[in-house]
Amino acid sequence: MATSANASALPYLVAAPAARRRGGHRIRALSAPAPVVEGAMDVVSEAELREKGFMGLRKTKLVCTVGPACVEALPALARGGMGVARVNLCHGGREWHRDVMREVRRLNEEEGFCVSLMVDTEGSQLLVADHGGAASVKAEDGSEWLFTSKRTDEAHPFTMHVNFDKFSEGILVGDELVIDGGMATFEVTEKVGNDLRCKCTDPGLLLPRAKLSFWRNGKLVERNFGLPTLSAKDWADIEFGISEGVDCIALSFVKDANDIKYLKTYLSRKSLEHIKIFAKVESLESLKNLKDIIEASDGVMVARGDLGVQIPLEQIPAIQEAIVELCRQLNKPVIVASQLLESMVEYPTPTRAEVADVSEAVRQYADAVMLSAESAIGAYPQKALAVLRAASERMESWSREESMQKLLPQHQLAIALPDRISEQICTSAAEMANNLAVDAIFVYTNYGHMASLLSRNRPNPPIFAFTDNANSRKSMNLYWGVIPLQLPLSDSMEDNFKRTIKLMKSKGSVKSGDTVLVVADSDLNRPCAATSVFQSIQVRIVD
Repeated sequence: MATSANASALPYLVAAPAARRRGGHRIRALSAPAPVVEGAMDVVSEAELREKGFMGLRKTKLVCTVGPACVEALPALARGGMGVARVNLCHGGREWHRDVMREVRRLNEEEGFCVSLMVDTEGSQLLVADHGGAASVKAEDGSEWLFTSKRTDEAHPFTMHVNFDKFSEGILVGDELVIDGGMATFEVTEKVGNDLRCKCTDPGLLLPRAKLSFWRNGKLVERNFGLPTLSAKDWADIEFGISEGVDCIALSFVKDANDIKYLKTYLSRKSLEHIKIFAKVESLESLKNLKDIIEASDGVMVARGDLGVQIPLEQIPAIQEAIVELCRQLNKPVIVASQLLESMVEYPTPTRAEVADVSEAVRQYADAVMLSAESAIGAYPQKALAVLRAASERMESWSREESMQKLLPQHQLAIALPDRISEQICTSAAEMANNLAVDAIFVYTNYGHMASLLSRNRPNPPIFAFTDNANSRKSMNLYWGVIPLQLPLSDSMEDNFKRTIKLMKSKGSVKSGDTVLVVADSDLNRPCAATSVFQSIQVRIVD
């Protein structure tokens, strides 16, 4: 595994592609919100803690894409460990999206869950349009097809509409047109104006909104149409997400760090810095600018399905591992996504290779793993989530046994002295927690930064992060090993500790004799606190 934070370690080339799939329905209206119970642990973590103890708590977070297959199952998915509900704004209508988001908020407010809301932008990409209402169209071997940007009111046989007028620009007769990274392949036989006549050479399904790529002599034909990362539709979707109180925005087809910075500046002007921006790494351009993109973002999603459209299949595992490692070094949460349990779209049991794939992402210390089509349009969303959870827990247990007291190598991030102190405090705290085999780590943090630095070290004990900020609590939902709780924080670390111990004792979460390592960002009762940094580590035994 790479330990350098240098993006040059990323092992990518350019040569041949792979396959994927994707995914309204109304749900009941949002009822009157109930007040959030301050200091309450989310019901899933509380149940896990009672059943399995501190070391049995799952560290890897679970993300579910919400679609028509799982709308009614949202409460069951929340109980099953879904920490983030992802709403893909490429699919479904505005009213449907609104209902889903409000149902997630209702679950949090009324039933004691802590599920964050993430929305995906569509981004600028070559797509085929919906097929006149058909779920999919089969392309047979040797069949002749017309790919055109001309819009018609009705579907025509053997004709695919493409969403961009200049899609054929720079394409030559003999090039390959690949659908969704390998679902079907065509050879370009003729150019007719801006249209392409193509012959199917590798039969398969043409799904609605499938992605197109072109290949020549085994290499991707790279083209820059000058399309913005955020289209007019994307900006409208972002405004909609803001109005519905989203916690994260996953930005599709990020080209460079400026895409992230532009959106962050926009949110900052609206005093919405609490909304986290996740960069979706899914193109060659994003790989080439990877380190800058990660540094500019609040987190990363490794979108392996779309990435597999643009790079050879055999390169995906090494690229995934390099991205996960680089994100951890740069202290940014990373989600491994796409096709983790793809067979469960249709079948109730995954393949053994898929379980191994999930386990490998967990072994690499990804912060989260994600269901896409499996939960959005699959026949078994709850079973898929249960498999994801079980595989994560088992691999975490094995990894912990293998490296009980090892600390992962770190790359120094901070330059200013206060930031360097925070880094050193958290690294030392993680090492102490492992060496002393404490039961848990408590951290008191306003915005979650200290919790993220602790998580970056991947310590063995769970990290309980106490904050007085509701937005910070939601943002910590994607930090590996962190259980976020919201409660008022005083100026005194001693008062905070007593309050949290009393709270967790009342829940049966801690008991006398438990050992807790306490990390505090500051103690404002100290005279020096107003003018200098004061951070501390304590080891406390619960009375």
